[in-house]
Amino acid sequence: MNKDWKKLKQSANGIPMNESLIPYILEVIKDGEEVTNRVIQKRVIDYLQIPDSIVNIKYPNYPDSDGIFINRVGWALSSLYIASLVERPKRGVYKITDDGISMLNKHGDTLTKRMLEELPAFINYKKELAIRNARTGNKAPIPETEQEEVKIEVESLVTNQNNEVAIELLDKVRQVDPSFFEKLVVDLLVAMGYSGKNGDAKVTNRSNDGGIDGIINQDPLGTSTVYIQAKRYMEANTVGRPAIQSFYGALAGVNADRGVFITTSGFSSGAQEFAKNQGIVLIDGIKLTELMMQYGVGIEIAKVYKQFRIDNDYFENEL
Repeated sequence: MNKDWKKLKQSANGIPMNESLIPYILEVIKDGEEVTNRVIQKRVIDYLQIPDSIVNIKYPNYPDSDGIFINRVGWALSSLYIASLVERPKRGVYKITDDGISMLNKHGDTLTKRMLEELPAFINYKKELAIRNARTGNKAPIPETEQEEVKIEVESLVTNQNNEVAIELLDKVRQVDPSFFEKLVVDLLVAMGYSGKNGDAKVTNRSNDGGIDGIINQDPLGTSTVYIQAKRYMEANTVGRPAIQSFYGALAGVNADRGVFITTSGFSSGAQEFAKNQGIVLIDGIKLTELMMQYGVGIEIAKVYKQFRIDNDYFENEL
């Protein structure tokens, strides 16, 4: 492995590009221990002997930020996570995976982002990101002014970043215990206001739920009730028509006319057709995380940015 930072691909200001840092992140965590982002940053800096004069270069408009180099380590680490070469056992903590060790042993310091993009995990990530961008309409129109160009670029960047968070969120939801997932979907529907002002919501007893995982009474007397079935499946395990028919049978068993079927995967065309004809609402994994982010379930706001504009009405009163 090369240890001279000057040999890495650099931007015009002499700072190594994030792609060039990819193999070195794997190198400094190859022992398999769980380490924080800060530890990884320090190890990469020490391994490549990057001087403070490079590490301390800041973005001109963000003098209080961690700096461009540290930001690029973050982007490289994000790419490795997307490619499943590192995992996050808990918040802010990383660990190399068996695939990460294999790729490092095979390619060493010649490992590139293009190689990561050819891995199945990265390909699936890009597919889901494309779907989310399409659903959110994340297509930048042609700007007419410089101000519009900046606005469009920022909005597109924020939307794309939020979609990336949603992908990570869905992956996390797929890993939780089934009972926790059932509680999660009930919490979501409550956050969306389905329990009403004086209603209540609960997860049913797993040993005798009869195909109903959650019940939301929208009024104190329970005259308006929503029944829920929640299936925590991996991406490839598509929910088919038989599962929806089974849920419909469970609804009939309690004389219900409304039901919501929520999954972390997707639905077959047959399942969608049957649900539509029977009035059953289907929520797939992508829609689930969109709603979680919209109603603040399992996520928190990282940063809020202000954008200013001229108040022309104020100046109309000028004498």
